[in-house]
Amino acid sequence: MSVSFKDYYQLLDVSKTASQDELSKAFKKMARKYHPDLNPDNPEAEKKFKEINEAYEVLKDPEKRKLYDSLGPNWQHGQNFQPPPGFDSSRFRSYSSGGPSGGPQFEGGFGGFSDFFETIFGGQFRGEQSYQGDPFGSGGFGPRQTKGRDVEVGMELPLEDAFTGGSRTISFQEQVMGPDGMPRMETKSLQVNIPAGIKNGSRIRLAGQGSPGMRGGPSGDLYLKIRVAPHPKFKLEGNSIIYDLPLTPWEAALGTKVRVPTLAGAVEMNIPAGTGSGRKLRLRGKGLGKGDQQGDQLIRVMIAVPEKPTDQERELWEQLARTSTFQPRHDG
Repeated sequence: MSVSFKDYYQLLDVSKTASQDELSKAFKKMARKYHPDLNPDNPEAEKKFKEINEAYEVLKDPEKRKLYDSLGPNWQHGQNFQPPPGFDSSRFRSYSSGGPSGGPQFEGGFGGFSDFFETIFGGQFRGEQSYQGDPFGSGGFGPRQTKGRDVEVGMELPLEDAFTGGSRTISFQEQVMGPDGMPRMETKSLQVNIPAGIKNGSRIRLAGQGSPGMRGGPSGDLYLKIRVAPHPKFKLEGNSIIYDLPLTPWEAALGTKVRVPTLAGAVEMNIPAGTGSGRKLRLRGKGLGKGDQQGDQLIRVMIAVPEKPTDQERELWEQLARTSTFQPRHDG
């Protein structure tokens, strides 16, 4: 049988005389570069990762390395070769039992060792599919535990709920692994504490409620992005709440006291005489936010007139027009 030679020293970018410490450092550097978790959707990186794992498995073990180095003076040329006459691979098969003490096992679809490796050290690695160890730590090699992805979910709140805060329930679709090993969507419900005065566009972090980690790694975080729903009475401008207050012309001209709704309950408000349409009056601390960042409620005066005045009202308006000296337009 003829198989393609693999230059393990070249794969790890070390010399043939490299020490065990140099081999370990080289392997960790290469593993960081080509780890499949760090190179998703890159089959070339996955292939390279398999090759450097195989190279390190051989060169880190003195007996395996000695056998590999004995293959002949043409090891560096990468040509096909025949195993040495009388070669017996069975004495190396104790390494193929798998696990932390017996050698590597593969999982996650990365595949097993090459025909070259199996020709030299025995074929019992084929089909064994679980990794042990951490390529970036001191415990060997293989994929490490990976934290799950963070997830962002939109959450719409009525303006009243954003103002008062409190406990709310949110439900959303989450992808989970079913009993058959296939992914499926499930509805997940969580109780969420909404801070009082939360602003439109704010995010709430729920630690550990995101996507599950890989190989027993921690779950990611869930972020709730708050959207404050439109309100029939109030409008939002940053932290400020705008309320349009309709007034009659005489109320605006003479001044009055009116009852004004707010998110904290209705309040009595004095309207000063001579208040023009569009003027904004302020109720402090009635907006969103908290502490020094809490906004105000702005009362925007809107002068309203009757669409169909009575005959008497029309007569009074005409009398006012004849006697008033007020000129709102100064056209020169």
